[in-house]
Amino acid sequence: MDFLGFFQGQTGQAVLPVLIMVVIFYFMLYRPQKKQQKKRQVLLDNLKKGQKVLTIGGIHGEIVTLSEDTVVLQVAEKVEMTFARSAIAQVLGKDQK
Repeated sequence: MDFLGFFQGQTGQAVLPVLIMVVIFYFMLYRPQKKQQKKRQVLLDNLKKGQKVLTIGGIHGEIVTLSEDTVVLQVAEKVEMTFARSAIAQVLGKDQK
């Protein structure tokens, strides 16, 4: 009986560090990542025609047209490029917060 009680005590002690690690990973990795994803989704949802933006690839342009999945940017006079909406990294200029 003493051996069984000792084993159960050791198991309880082994679970505590694992639980502590799970809590640390939650607050250091998962939670900040979720906040960043929400912030990015808000940025993508609030895109408007005429805003100056920067793509993930480093291309600067002004939004000409928007659809649910794509964005058409004017990158130079008479030069328009189509990108996936998710390719927008940030909004530039006075509309940026």
